[in-house]
Amino acid sequence: MPTSEAARFPGRLAIRFPVVDPATGEAFDEAPDQQPDELDAVVDRAHRAWPGWRADPAARTAALRMAAGAVEAAGDDLARLLTREQGKPLAESYAEVARTAARLRYFADLAPRTRRIVDGRPVSSEVRWRSLGPVAAIVPWNFPLQLAAAKFAPALAAGNTVVLKPSPFTPLATRLLDSVLATALPEDVLTVVTGREPLGARLASHPGIRHVTFTGSVSTGRTVAEAAAASLSRVTLELGGNDAAVLLDDVDVDRIVDRLFWAAFRNCGQVCMAVKRVYAPAGLHAEVVEALAQRAKTVTVGAGLDPDARLGPVNNAPQLARIEQVTQQALADGARAAAGGHRLDGPGYFFAPTILTDVPPGAPVVTGEQFGPVLPVLPYRSLDEAVDAANGTGFGLGGSVWGTDLDRAEAVAERLECGTAWVNHHAELSLAQPFAGVKDSGVGVAGGPWGLYGNLRPFVVHRPQEA
Repeated sequence: MPTSEAARFPGRLAIRFPVVDPATGEAFDEAPDQQPDELDAVVDRAHRAWPGWRADPAARTAALRMAAGAVEAAGDDLARLLTREQGKPLAESYAEVARTAARLRYFADLAPRTRRIVDGRPVSSEVRWRSLGPVAAIVPWNFPLQLAAAKFAPALAAGNTVVLKPSPFTPLATRLLDSVLATALPEDVLTVVTGREPLGARLASHPGIRHVTFTGSVSTGRTVAEAAAASLSRVTLELGGNDAAVLLDDVDVDRIVDRLFWAAFRNCGQVCMAVKRVYAPAGLHAEVVEALAQRAKTVTVGAGLDPDARLGPVNNAPQLARIEQVTQQALADGARAAAGGHRLDGPGYFFAPTILTDVPPGAPVVTGEQFGPVLPVLPYRSLDEAVDAANGTGFGLGGSVWGTDLDRAEAVAERLECGTAWVNHHAELSLAQPFAGVKDSGVGVAGGPWGLYGNLRPFVVHRPQEA
C-alpha cells in the first residue's frame, strides 16, 4: 500500500491539515479537514445504511469476522503508519492492531438474549433488543485504532452504523483502517471523518446521531455530554484517570519493580488507566524510589521505528508542554527528580522518563492526570492514610494494590473508589469484562456484553397466552 495519505485518497478534499511525526516534530503528511456540509452528508448516509445493516444478524457476524481478518492482513501497514503519527514503539503498534482485530472477532460472535418475563399475568411478555441508529465515536490520540474498535465493534455488532472521528493528531492510521474495513463491511456502515474543531462538537450535537461514545479529558467530556443533550442522544464517556498504586509493607520491591514501571510508562505514560502515582510505606519509600529511578535511567528512549526503542516520544507539542509545566511546578515546589525531570535534547517531543520524590501531595502532578512519562512516588505512614489519598481525587478509573499477602492486598483493593482494581498488576483487561469509571472518570460501560447492550435499547412484546 502507498504510505502517503494523499496517494491513498486522491482528490477527495481541497482543505487539508498537516500531520506531525512526534519523533521529529515535523509534518510528514496531510489529512482532510472535513466541513459541516460533508459531515451532514456522512450522517445521512449512515442513517440510510442502518435498516439494511440491522436486518440481518448473520450477515453482520460474517462481515465482522471478515473485517477482523482484513485488519490482520494489513497489520504491517497499519502498525507502521500508527507508529509514524502516534510515536509509540513499533511492537506496541503491532499489539494495538492485533487488539483491534480481536475486538472485531469477539463482538462478531456476541448477540443479545431475548428474555421472557413471568409475573403471574395471563400474558406472554418478552424483552427483545433493537439497535439505536447512527453512533458517533470520538477517539483520542493515545490508542487511535484500539479505542476506535472498542467503540465501533460493539456498535456494529448491535446493528448500528458508525461515524468515527479520530483525533487530528492521529488521523492517518484510522483512515487507512477505514479503507481496510471497507473490503468487508457494506458501504456507509462505518465512515471515518477527519478534521479539526469544531468537527467533533458538531458530530456530538448532530441531530441524526443517536449515541455518542467518547474517550478523552473530563472537561471535553462534559462539553460532549452537553452537546449530545441537545438531541437527547445516549452518551458513553470514558474520561481518563489518575490511577493510584498502593504498595503494602510486605511488598517485594525487586520482584514487582519492572511490572510497576511499565504499568506507569507504557505508551510513554499516555494511557488513561496507567499508574499515575505510587504510594509506598515510609519505611520502603526510598527503596521504591531508587528501584524505579534505576529502571527509568536504563530504558531506551527513541523514535518508535527504531527497533531498540522501548519508550517513544510524547505524541504532540501541547501535551509535551503540559508535562513540562506540571513537572517544573512540582520541582519548584520542593520535589526532587530521582530520574529525568526534563525534556531531551534534539528534535521531536521526547521527555526523559521521570521519577519524582518529595512531591507536595497537592501538586498538580499528583492530583491531576499528567498523561506522560512522569511518576510521583509518595510516602505514607498508615494504610488508612494511603487509601484516603488514593481516593482523594475526582478521578475513579482504576487502581492497584501490591503486596505478598494476596488476601490482604485484595481487601485493600476493595476499598479503592474506582471501576477496576488490580492486585500485583495494573491496566490488564479482558475483552469480556466491563470497563467503566466512577466519579469524574466516566459515564456508561464499555467492554464485554455490557458494551454490546450499551448500543441497544429494550423492546417489549406482549401477547395473550395460548388458551
